[in-house]
Amino acid sequence: QVHLVESGGGLVQAGGSLRLSCAASGLTFSSYAMGWFRQAPGKEREFVAVISRNAGRTYYTDSVKGRFTISRDNAKNTVYLQMNSLKPEDTAVYYCAGKRASYSTTIYYNANEYDYWGQGTQVTVSS
Repeated sequence: QVHLVESGGGLVQAGGSLRLSCAASGLTFSSYAMGWFRQAPGKEREFVAVISRNAGRTYYTDSVKGRFTISRDNAKNTVYLQMNSLKPEDTAVYYCAGKRASYSTTIYYNANEYDYWGQGTQVTVSS
């Protein structure tokens, strides 16, 4: 059974930093592209960042470029999201997701393409 478990969320002041982790089990982690999504109250879930199987390719939504960094450690079956210069508009529940990828550099932006999801971790940024 596949499990994705996020951690690292919390309450932080604007300008602060958080590092989210997502630990995966029950799958061959190195075969999966991994993404981070977020959902704010009253809004649809939105794409944040994605990293390819081999970590050779990443992509970010425009609103987080230059502030967030996605990375992965295939030996630890874990994907990370380093979030710096946080803004109140970053407040949301953050979800990690995994998509089995045929090619080592393929990335996915659409939530509907992902195979597995975590339960989410709350990030709250106060002004």
